[in-house]
Amino acid sequence: MRGLNKWGFGLLAALGSAAALAGYSWNFPTPVTPIARETLHVHNLFMIVILVIFFTVLAIMLYSFWSHRKSQGQVAGDFVAPKSRKQWFWVLLPFAGLLVLDYGIFGIPAYHAVHMYEDTKTDADLVIKVTGSQWLWQYEYPSEGIKFTSRLTTPREQIDNLQPKGENYLLEVDNPLVLPAGKKIRFITTSNDVIHSWWVPAFGVKRDAVPGFLREFWATIDTPGIYRGQCSELCGKEHGYMPVVVNVLSQEDYKVWLAAKKGGAVVAAAENAKPLTLDEAKAKGAKVYASICAACHQPTGMGIPGAFPPINGSKVATGPVDAHIKTVLNGRPGTAMVAFGKQLSDADIAAVVTYQRNAWDNKMGDVVQSAQVTALKAAP
Repeated sequence: MRGLNKWGFGLLAALGSAAALAGYSWNFPTPVTPIARETLHVHNLFMIVILVIFFTVLAIMLYSFWSHRKSQGQVAGDFVAPKSRKQWFWVLLPFAGLLVLDYGIFGIPAYHAVHMYEDTKTDADLVIKVTGSQWLWQYEYPSEGIKFTSRLTTPREQIDNLQPKGENYLLEVDNPLVLPAGKKIRFITTSNDVIHSWWVPAFGVKRDAVPGFLREFWATIDTPGIYRGQCSELCGKEHGYMPVVVNVLSQEDYKVWLAAKKGGAVVAAAENAKPLTLDEAKAKGAKVYASICAACHQPTGMGIPGAFPPINGSKVATGPVDAHIKTVLNGRPGTAMVAFGKQLSDADIAAVVTYQRNAWDNKMGDVVQSAQVTALKAAP
């Protein structure tokens, strides 16, 4: 009975551990594209063949150890003697088997998967340009005239462990990429600053976004839903805060979203052109600052000594406003301060400059409007 209790407690502990690990996945995400399914097929094939080889070799080794042990009178072989045909056969047989595996069983499906992955120019229904920046993604639909940014919305309080983590901690954005299901989509990636990498595991695709280069891949997503991924290239201090969220809609729902997005772009442009009061600009700028600037200059505006200068009390934030705007627009060559002129809208730049000039101990009292930013961008 004591032994039964011992085994019972062991079983309960095992079940408890299994329950605790229920949230962890030991396999690939459910594939929703032809590339992901082909990748999973190749992976499973490789694993089966590798496990068969492993257990076969292990069984032969164990049999040899047992049958040729010294207690049975076995004598060690003399390998100094000239090689016999039998020895050459057993040396060359595994070598030939590996060639068959590499170029036949493994090579053919692997080649098919790679060829499928690189077929970017055949019958694409939609083209999406993906541009990486520290630390956000910009999505552009060239044929539709739509462009928007997608950045992390996880509250800084959760990141700083001041609040409990949310369900999609570090995997939630303000503007997800929206795509139609069942259409072949050609993606073109590039970067504004450093190398990023756009990756969604359920799609089975990952492509680096390299500054100065255009790189391609494609996907046909079969199942509507929300799919999450991350930048998988170490792109800087806030690398872990650059998620990818894709909302895949049915073709009918996608058409509705597309029409609303085009109409919303017109409304947004009109809203951005409206003058803001100091309080309105500061409120909007605080959100932009938290998602873009706080990573380096800190939420307190005090920066990181020796790495990132403070904004609180700085000559830039308390100096001429045009010079401040140009610093945000064009960055500072030779430093970690990148140009945000192509990453942020004129309205966002106006708001964040206003916030920086009026937050903490900075009390400049001036309000930057988007028209002022637009004029400076157009100036020679």
